[in-house]
Amino acid sequence: MTQNEILLGIGLTVALAVGSQILASRLRIPAVIVLLPAGFAAGALTDVVDPDKLVGPDFAPLVSLSVALILYDAGLGLDLRHLQGATRSVVVRLIVLGVLLTWGAVMALGPALLGVPFAVACMVGVILVVSGPTVVGPLLDHVRPSDTVRRVLIWEGSLIDPIGGILGAVVFHSILAGGFRTGHGFRFAVFFGGIVVGLVGGLVGSALLWFTLRVLRLGETLGTLAQLATVVAVAAGCDMVLDDTGLIAAVVTGMTVANLPGFDMPARRPFFETLVQLIIGLLFVSISATVTPKSVVPVLLPALGLVAVLVLLVRPPVSVLSTARSGLAAGERGFVGWMAPRGIVAASTAATFSTALVDAGLDGADKILPVTFLVIVGTVLVYALTAKPVAARLGVVRSARARPLLVGGAPWVIDLARALRAAGLDVLMWAGPAQEREQIREAGIEPAEGELLATATSPGARLEGVTAAFLLTDDDDFNVLASLVVQDGVDGPVLRIAPPPDSGAVVAPYAGGDLLFGRHLARHTLTERFAQGARFLVRPASDMPVPGHDTLFVVRPDGRLEPATEARPVTPGAGDTLVLLGPVPH
Repeated sequence: MTQNEILLGIGLTVALAVGSQILASRLRIPAVIVLLPAGFAAGALTDVVDPDKLVGPDFAPLVSLSVALILYDAGLGLDLRHLQGATRSVVVRLIVLGVLLTWGAVMALGPALLGVPFAVACMVGVILVVSGPTVVGPLLDHVRPSDTVRRVLIWEGSLIDPIGGILGAVVFHSILAGGFRTGHGFRFAVFFGGIVVGLVGGLVGSALLWFTLRVLRLGETLGTLAQLATVVAVAAGCDMVLDDTGLIAAVVTGMTVANLPGFDMPARRPFFETLVQLIIGLLFVSISATVTPKSVVPVLLPALGLVAVLVLLVRPPVSVLSTARSGLAAGERGFVGWMAPRGIVAASTAATFSTALVDAGLDGADKILPVTFLVIVGTVLVYALTAKPVAARLGVVRSARARPLLVGGAPWVIDLARALRAAGLDVLMWAGPAQEREQIREAGIEPAEGELLATATSPGARLEGVTAAFLLTDDDDFNVLASLVVQDGVDGPVLRIAPPPDSGAVVAPYAGGDLLFGRHLARHTLTERFAQGARFLVRPASDMPVPGHDTLFVVRPDGRLEPATEARPVTPGAGDTLVLLGPVPH
């Protein structure tokens, strides 16, 4: 390729990776649904979007290191406190039974269904055992199931990816050494050795990050760079010992950073998230571009049959057996059985190993990548189109009714919480001083966990069940900083009260962002009006407006909460409930 063709290919690949994700966000669908067809079309219609020509033989190791970064990011979101009791046993059983039944079904049906030798069926089967957070997470964000279901599926997807990668590497090397063709079969020693290599790599990565983030106390920028360098270096070192062991090292490192007390860890910042999203887009576009229409047509119908087997005959029994006597409700067990899309690790493993097996002369190896491509597209489409109605039918969709968190314990904040509760909402409160926490309990309002804000500072942490957070303390700088910290951990708006003009705060007067209630109802104004006798009232929107009242919140008929802000005043409608601040009595 000429230099201009290389530049065009790189530019088009990046444009497709980013543009597809923007389009998917506007359509409110998982990005992979757009990324895979976009890459496939680009590879079929042009000669420049071709990673084998753009990168050459270095494409496979780049894919492996890129997936390691993705899994490190996924590990940052795994809180070990949520992997306890029934959740832990369900996740372990889902992984073990999922691997065995999925792999076994494809090995048994693959030779007849796909027309490939047993060795190729073994390779396809082990590739398809993985799921992955890159597709499961967006689907769950779209469906919004219960927190229990979300924890189980995210943990399963994050842990089964590196295990599947190791299994794929072991099967790959076994096939090259004559296994699965001469009766030698699976090399258990290599598999367990690969796990040990990954765990050791994870410990080394954790130690390096402990030194850079805890001892050297690097700031946000250098701390992010230290994470990138550590994950890439450790994953590369592990892969040099055995293919794909770097994936285990990456997940272990991320989990350690997120859960080990004492890490001076920069919170998950936009740069790192943006980098991971870009990597995901580039990988999906590049890998799907290597799949040609000529290779897809012969395996189209068999691959669709394989999708039906995986969705209808394999996943439901895996879920039934894994969730038995777990305490999960029937609907939750059913939804777990209807969520197993394949993602980036399946694609990257297929792209990495299929080329080498074709070069080794293995008959039928040229079908591995197109079959995997079609199974990814098929499973993602099936679950994306059906997950929401299935979840609604099974009753596992989280209620649209808001559950706001009020941070602060001043008397007017407690009275506001009472008003929101009177409007039919489940309200949480958090306060620092012990006296304020006691007053919250005396008011009959549920106090949030004491380590709430410490939990929120963990990378990728979510404040489960919280749909909005309002920072209302007397410390305006704290409100600003806390709003930034919890922003990514709340599914809804995070807003702070406006500071007084003479608050003496260092950060708050100059911080951007929208303000709760607007500047005319700053913190000192609310405090003074409440002290003078003004109270918070709950009224139907159909009542005649009363002069002197300020509308603070609108509660929609389905329980959604819309706050009035400086940038967006609320407009009540029929059936709405208003939370008002009354005037000071004469």
